[in-house]
Amino acid sequence: MEHITSTSTAKAPAERFTGDVYLNMIEAPTEPARLAAALVRFTPGARTNWHSHANGQTLYVTDGVGLVGTRDGSVVRVGAGQIVKCPAGEEHWHGGTDTTLMAHIAMVVGDADGDGTTWLEPVTDEQYAQALTSVRAEW
Repeated sequence: MEHITSTSTAKAPAERFTGDVYLNMIEAPTEPARLAAALVRFTPGARTNWHSHANGQTLYVTDGVGLVGTRDGSVVRVGAGQIVKCPAGEEHWHGGTDTTLMAHIAMVVGDADGDGTTWLEPVTDEQYAQALTSVRAEW
């Protein structure tokens, strides 16, 4: 057994995120399991770049309200206790709304080369505004 009392909080890299995002690693992808898990906190308006995962990704929202969007324009509003599963290879993004923070535990199963994430370009302000408009119509 290994008891870890805390992990350091790090600011997420600006080349992969828009706005202020903070990470606490829970588990790094190591043999044999290759699970990578992190607590990710998004301030209002903050979000990931477009990205995909070789083996998919599961997001468990722990706090706040956020958005998860895909290339086809689908966007879901998520809150504490909700889970979103992104299938392998699906290009997507996630983050807080423009007025609320959102925190989630992000889980991926990596491959021999790491966590299997392919990072792409930033979600534009226009794409983000469109996502907000589409989910607000459902509120």
